[in-house]
Amino acid sequence: MISLCLYRPDIPQNLGTLIRMTACFGMKLHIIKPCAFPLSKEKLVRSAMDYMDHADIVIHEDETVFLKNNLAGRLILMTTKAHTAYTNFAFRPNDMIIAGRESAGVPEEFARKCDGLVRIPMRQETRSLNVAISAGMVIGEAMRQTDYQTQASLF
Repeated sequence: MISLCLYRPDIPQNLGTLIRMTACFGMKLHIIKPCAFPLSKEKLVRSAMDYMDHADIVIHEDETVFLKNNLAGRLILMTTKAHTAYTNFAFRPNDMIIAGRESAGVPEEFARKCDGLVRIPMRQETRSLNVAISAGMVIGEAMRQTDYQTQASLF
């Protein structure tokens, strides 16, 4: 199943949005610490509101622990530095889509460890989209390509 990973998130509101999104789709959400805000069970519950009971969250103390523990499929990084548009990338059902920090993305060393890099095409004079919007777009395309269905009924 496709999953999402947030690399050292900066903005708790984006984390809350992505907790809710992954809970709605039955996806696992990985968080690589440290975060730019205090990350505790109480903060997660506040961010996720009533979706926390449906969320599947794995917290990794740092990227070394994350890379050591990741036994799933490919790591696909969303980055403005990629050459491949996310709509031209062939996603697989076990891919983990990674979103970098809102303020700085991911270090080059971490990016080199990823199996694929994708970007969202946009005007050159703009910098980037909100990380939650970007993750939603890329996950939507990955779900479409892999014919993803939630475990719950669609109706």
